[in-house]
Amino acid sequence: MNIETKFLVETALLTHGLKSIDNETLVELWPWEHRCIAWVDRGEIIIGNIKEFIGFRNRAEELIRIDKDIFMESCNNGISGALTASGTMMAAREKGIHIAVTAGMGGIGDIVGEELCADLPAIATMDITLIATSPKDVIDIEGTIKWLLEHNVSIWGKDTDTIDGFMLTGKPIKITGKYDGQPLKGRTLLLNPIPHEMRLKDLTIIEKAKNAGKEAEERGQYYHPAANAMIDRLSFGKSSEMQLNSLIENSIWANELTR
Repeated sequence: MNIETKFLVETALLTHGLKSIDNETLVELWPWEHRCIAWVDRGEIIIGNIKEFIGFRNRAEELIRIDKDIFMESCNNGISGALTASGTMMAAREKGIHIAVTAGMGGIGDIVGEELCADLPAIATMDITLIATSPKDVIDIEGTIKWLLEHNVSIWGKDTDTIDGFMLTGKPIKITGKYDGQPLKGRTLLLNPIPHEMRLKDLTIIEKAKNAGKEAEERGQYYHPAANAMIDRLSFGKSSEMQLNSLIENSIWANELTR
């Protein structure tokens, strides 16, 4: 049965970020049979189900990461790539869908080309609600939240009015408030943090991940997959499981909000 989706799930994490999750496990754990996963293949926006996505994922080494800034260029030039959070927001806008789903989102930091990640201006200017877990631990979470609030973005937490990290626990940072059915208009970010007891405990992992990301940049490769791979290795695969579970939980929340 072909059910029309009311939310889109990003594919940058699913394609390049889950080092320890094989295709069989991904299919087994994924909760949706309908088409809600978005990517770009030879310039065409594809909204597929998990089994259709696996064929795309198998081509991971040849695929780029497509964000808001290069989305239209990629579509116009027949490029294939996985969509980041902001790229998924662009695809959602093109398809008339108003909710995009990610796990760890980008923000403000020292990542080459992402000193101000495209996720932020996308949230601040587009009539799309983004559901995320938290800004990633490798960036400046406090600076990211401050930028969003200063640009009139409403940030609502699921059962919380603070955010204190993605896969590790850090300083609590005040957001707009707890989500309690507020209208999902433009300039809206919903955060669904990972429970503290499930997070990683070794704070040194993030510094090592940052170093791995920087080394990848120097080789002309993507920062985030390299950082993710290091976190995965140092956590013995727990980080990949955690991120996938978080993306699924965020998708479930999106489904509940669009019933």
